[in-house]
Amino acid sequence: MKHIITIQHTQSVHHTNGMVGSWTDWELTDLGKKQADKIGKKLSEELRENLKDKKLVIYSSDLLRAKQTAEAVSKYFDITPVFKQELRERNLGKCCGKSVQWLRENIECPEKTVDDRLFSDGESKRDAWNRLKPFFESVMADECDIIIIVSHGDLLSHFNAMFLGMPVESLTNGDIHGLAGGVSHFIVSDDGKHFVKRISDMSYTC
Repeated sequence: MKHIITIQHTQSVHHTNGMVGSWTDWELTDLGKKQADKIGKKLSEELRENLKDKKLVIYSSDLLRAKQTAEAVSKYFDITPVFKQELRERNLGKCCGKSVQWLRENIECPEKTVDDRLFSDGESKRDAWNRLKPFFESVMADECDIIIIVSHGDLLSHFNAMFLGMPVESLTNGDIHGLAGGVSHFIVSDDGKHFVKRISDMSYTC
């Protein structure tokens, strides 16, 4: 059995100042740092018995807000996170470093399909999906028993769909999104069946 735990990074500065997140390297707020610490503490307590004879790895986006979340969590497991560019948030191109209001007023192409790009130099949903897919496949083949993944809202919504076997085109009409600090649990049984146990559980931040 494989136990996959995803964590959407906790509160970041861009959640409080009206700026775009994407590939801009925002850090966590003081509240975000406290939330990340609580997630690490509660997860380690929850998994303590399982860790006695199991292998664990933590993967994280290399953007600062995710790195800080992963580092706060990983100290409770006494391991070093593995940082992956593949786990970065979707790249929105020229609006990085701009405000959300600027984004809304300057969209070049409304997203009607997974192939539309809000900005010509950014990623479409399909682009981000294709970037994530090799990592997802490596996680499915990973020999570790417990895998913790720290990433961002858009990328984890793609992960959720992949885990359920949904095609990328399903993201045209909706997705399975979470909240900052949300923790999700996924199980792959020994016979290969996929089970979603919890999605975006916010109780870990309390």
